[in-house]
Amino acid sequence: MTQPTAADLAAHTERGLRDLADLVAIPSVSAQGRSLPEAAQAVTRLLETEGFTVREYPGQVAPILLAEAGEGPFTLLIYNHYDVQPEDPAALWDTPPFTLTERDGRLYGRGASDDKGEFISRLVGLRALKDARGGQLPLKIKWLIEGEEEVGSPSLEGFLAEHAAELKADGVWWEFGSITPDGRPVLYAGLKGIICVELRCRVAASDLHSSNGAVVDNPLWRLAAAVASLRGPDGTVLIPGFHDDVRPPSQADLDAIARLQGRGEALRDTYDVTRPLGDGHDYHTRLNLKPVVNVNGFHGGYEGQGSKTVLPADGMVKLDFRLVPDQHPDRIVELLRAHLDTQGFSDIEIIELESHQHPARSDLNDPFVKAAVRVARDVYGQDPILNPSSGGSGPMYPFMQHVGAPVIALGIGNIGGRVHAPNENILRRDFENGVHYAAAFMAALAEG
Repeated sequence: MTQPTAADLAAHTERGLRDLADLVAIPSVSAQGRSLPEAAQAVTRLLETEGFTVREYPGQVAPILLAEAGEGPFTLLIYNHYDVQPEDPAALWDTPPFTLTERDGRLYGRGASDDKGEFISRLVGLRALKDARGGQLPLKIKWLIEGEEEVGSPSLEGFLAEHAAELKADGVWWEFGSITPDGRPVLYAGLKGIICVELRCRVAASDLHSSNGAVVDNPLWRLAAAVASLRGPDGTVLIPGFHDDVRPPSQADLDAIARLQGRGEALRDTYDVTRPLGDGHDYHTRLNLKPVVNVNGFHGGYEGQGSKTVLPADGMVKLDFRLVPDQHPDRIVELLRAHLDTQGFSDIEIIELESHQHPARSDLNDPFVKAAVRVARDVYGQDPILNPSSGGSGPMYPFMQHVGAPVIALGIGNIGGRVHAPNENILRRDFENGVHYAAAFMAALAEG
């Protein structure tokens, strides 16, 4: 099959970076409802230019786009999103957050990585392959692009269920992936599930003088004790029944974990981590296979400068649980409620936040997964890193449930990419290689 030359890929990459700059310039912040129709229209124009038929559907927050082009023996469904996180705190950006800016081989801007850079790198690879084939795509591409991912994808599962027949595919290419500092591609065949909750405790109608701490319980003490009961010193969740439904890893999962190198050095060095859990020997097992609970924030009482001798009337803790197959989010909330009641914290209220996500994991022996790995080895010139699961979460489960196809994640992110933070970035090198990978992956799937 005719492949784009290195010169062709380079030319397409430069054009793609201009497309990315235009897309980054649209501040499509879903949490604030900013510029979402404008971003959807810009994505639609890019896809239609490449011959896609694009249909737009209303979502609860932003339009959902479903595009289709090409013909061939393999149908690939690609999932991306055009919404981004807020740029706050804007003062911590070294350059304007919605202006794609290159410095020292990195391209900075909100969405440069998550997820506009990922989308554009794939589109440019498709464009290069199509041009090398005389304007024809050698496979069918279906592209689902939403604008609600950064607020929990509230419309997506219902959309997938309603349009399951239209979305049927042989494989799904997920919206993100990463590259190691030494240039090795990192693939993920699954995602953890997630539940976000608040624990709230109130002991009085208003704040009290702290002298009353001798006779009135303190909501922050109660919340601290409740949170401490959820997890052991090694990070293991202590809620009774929490691990009962955990699916044992397959032999392929265990073999993949055994091949993973390192003990988390890159993460520790990049972010100056001072309190890693464990000695690192089970780093990859924890990230891929272990469910966890995290404290996202602890709030209540006086937080200003100096002292204020007050007994707070109420307090709140934000938590997230990361789940593995076959843990069910609703069941975990039930177990949390039962645990708090048993521990004497029946007065602590549980508030569920955002949309829950179920855990999902593909079979590492599936031909689609193996093709993704094989092409990554060819393009990057070194063995890729295949993880059974990412430590993160997203709406992968409904794709596997309704589309009925394996899912693989491979993209252009990097460990220092500061996704969701100021100075989000990608490496130009990784964008260029991502374009090459997209063209080669699609060609390989068409060849079978």
